[in-house]
Amino acid sequence: MCMPTLEGWTLWLHIAAGTVAVLAGLGALVTTKGGLRHRQAGKLFLIAISVVVATVFGLLAINPTTFRIILTLVAIFSGYLAFSGYRVLARKRPEDDADVIDWSATGTVFVACLGLGVWGVTWFLGGQSFGIVMVIFGAIGVIFATLDGWTFRREGTGEWTVTHLQRMIAAFISTVSAVSAVNLTPIMGIWAWIWPTIVGVPLIVYWSNTYSTE
Repeated sequence: MCMPTLEGWTLWLHIAAGTVAVLAGLGALVTTKGGLRHRQAGKLFLIAISVVVATVFGLLAINPTTFRIILTLVAIFSGYLAFSGYRVLARKRPEDDADVIDWSATGTVFVACLGLGVWGVTWFLGGQSFGIVMVIFGAIGVIFATLDGWTFRREGTGEWTVTHLQRMIAAFISTVSAVSAVNLTPIMGIWAWIWPTIVGVPLIVYWSNTYSTE
């Protein structure tokens, strides 16, 4: 009986963490916002996403294929959304400014997503339709990072609730996209990456409108 290799163990941990992230994210969505169960599900989601990001870097180091490079860039994007959604809770008060860790994370995701988007353009121009997916994710990441940089320079806005919901839901959508891509790409093609965004964006708009009026 063959023992699993380091790559095998890392892959299984990555899959398990991704599954937990999807379930915990779903739990956070359907529970009362701000309630105990919502907070517990949110913390579990954040931990699972952290493991997903760590293991995808491990998989990339073990076997740096093109697909894993793309997944790593998407994981950075997903991890940043979850991280920024969590960090905004630490800046609820107008006098709470962004720390070095906030600026560092924003700069990292900006560079990573800009690279993903540019890479996607070259792929698309080269006749590979998957470049569209890379451009979409890259553009979303650049927009979020730019908005964060702009927000960091402003004084307190009091919009932390909406920002938190937007980022965590977007992180959930990105996670579902990665899971869908790994399992459904042979069936759906590039739509396996895109459909969660199409379904999830209206959800972000709905909750943003709901909590911005409270």
